[in-house]
Amino acid sequence: MIDANKKFQKELNSGTAALVLLSLMDRSEEPMYGYQIAKRMETADATVPMMKQGALYPVLRSLENSGLLESHVDPSVSGPPRRYYRITAEGRQTLATWMEIWDHTKSFVDSLLKGGSHDE
Repeated sequence: MIDANKKFQKELNSGTAALVLLSLMDRSEEPMYGYQIAKRMETADATVPMMKQGALYPVLRSLENSGLLESHVDPSVSGPPRRYYRITAEGRQTLATWMEIWDHTKSFVDSLLKGGSHDE
């Protein structure tokens, strides 16, 4: 049963990771690099890890390739250069649409889990 729980959590996380990342980037006034983003997600709710840090970077790259995030690289005095991400105008528009889709999906799932029909 533990394996099924882990698998379900992983699938749920992968389906919501882009939404969560866009939302986090939308609320940030400054560009953030991967480790900062991971730490911010971790402090949001440490009881349910959204994703491992290594899984974060492919999602960030995918969002950037889709034009929803942009990035720039800055040299670092204490290590390798850091890639900083910022949400784009298209990312903000997409986030608004995805939030509507999330609200409808959440409402539908909650309704069914509580034993009702979606039409009620």
